[in-house]
Amino acid sequence: MSAEMAEAIRQLVQEKGIDEDLVFRMIEDTLKAAYKRKFGTNDNAVVTFNDAHTDVSIYSRKTIVDGVYNPVLEIELDEALQLDPECEEGDELLIEVDPKEFDRISVQSAKQTAHQSIRDIQKDSLYSEYKDKVSEIIIGYYQRERNGNIYVDLGKVEGILPKKFQSPRETYRQNDRIKALITEVKKTPSGLQIVLSRTDPDFVRRILELEVPEIYDKTVEIHKIVREPGYRTKVAVFSHREDVDPVGACVGLKGVRIQAVIRELEGEKIDILKYDENPLMFIKNALSPAEVNEVVILDTAKRSALAVVAEQQFSLAIGKQGLNVRLANRLADWSIDVKTDEQFAEMDLTADSRRAANDLFSDETPVDELSLVTELPGITEELSEILKNNKIERIEELLSLSEEQLHGLEGMTDENYTLLSTLLKESFEVVDETEKSAEGEAPSATEEAPAGAAPEAGAESEEYECPECGARITIDMTTCPNCGIGLSFEFEDEE
Repeated sequence: MSAEMAEAIRQLVQEKGIDEDLVFRMIEDTLKAAYKRKFGTNDNAVVTFNDAHTDVSIYSRKTIVDGVYNPVLEIELDEALQLDPECEEGDELLIEVDPKEFDRISVQSAKQTAHQSIRDIQKDSLYSEYKDKVSEIIIGYYQRERNGNIYVDLGKVEGILPKKFQSPRETYRQNDRIKALITEVKKTPSGLQIVLSRTDPDFVRRILELEVPEIYDKTVEIHKIVREPGYRTKVAVFSHREDVDPVGACVGLKGVRIQAVIRELEGEKIDILKYDENPLMFIKNALSPAEVNEVVILDTAKRSALAVVAEQQFSLAIGKQGLNVRLANRLADWSIDVKTDEQFAEMDLTADSRRAANDLFSDETPVDELSLVTELPGITEELSEILKNNKIERIEELLSLSEEQLHGLEGMTDENYTLLSTLLKESFEVVDETEKSAEGEAPSATEEAPAGAAPEAGAESEEYECPECGARITIDMTTCPNCGIGLSFEFEDEE
């Protein structure tokens, strides 16, 4: 192959942007394919390039024999000596093959193979390049429109902006500059397809990264973006530094930063609001620009909430065709119902709903709401498993047991007993009902019993200790409620 042809291929490589090594490998395969078509095999074909890759040659490797059986693979000794006087029988000799010797069909087949290989290599190269650019912004120029889809000239390839990914506010003319987000890169029979979008929330994210340095360097971070393309976008942001206002950073001095984003979105309204871990505050912020007086949690499990606004703020909170509250629902991930102060006053909300709003972010579980032993603050998995094995699942079942019964539970160690006792004392106040009753019946400080009056019989029930287990007993008991031993009482008359 001539140096001119090799140079032409090099120019082709540069124009197409294909890796040079891949192309030279393709040339080698193409020449071997033509060789095989002419000689029936390419096992003995050798393709070499010079050091500068400006010339390429193809050789036939033949074994020197005395008596040729296969002229494709073998050469007669006498003929070989003419080419190399120092060769011997059994040696291998490289004999250059002129590509001009290939018949027309072989050459045509090789050309087709080369063209297909170039297309495949180019497709693979472009695929790798643009695959790494998914979720990045790219700039192209309007080329044509077909069935509502816009085809964009991206330089090396052609991108497609589907109708569903176009903002209803935007119209384009020939050679208009288009900035869009690469959402998908895929191979098709017709070539590489680059799918673009201007409606994806990440498109707004990338635009904000370009316009707001604090977002680019992660000082301010975007929590979530929701959009109704062409109408309104809500962006929740927060700051990693106390001295940086996330909303102010995004808006910029006199709104210069946010105005640049709005212009890129062809006038689409953008609400920048502060993200808050407290859903009550986040819901308030999500309904921006409306001012919310109060947020009431209706159902925590269903993530249902009620936002209360003034009468003049009601239409602003709802938005045109419910757009504002609909975006707020998606942003906060809560089902938000908006009511005026008057409507809220007429509603009959249960105490549980109101308490849910107050206790939503409490780190401690209210003691009076504890029902299961697994909810006991500080309980270990081992202790929970012991109680479960003893069929004790509820707090009231646990509190009904005496100290002896607790200590006697199957699997209960001294360490776990001590821990359980401590947890119960920290979480519950054990009230002695006898003492409580006695205190309730005791005369007040201003009421004194008549002098010399004796207490009536049976007015007070004395307590004693069981001789067997030490549990508290009274004289009206016939058996110990703890150990079950029979009881009897003997009294002596006092003189």
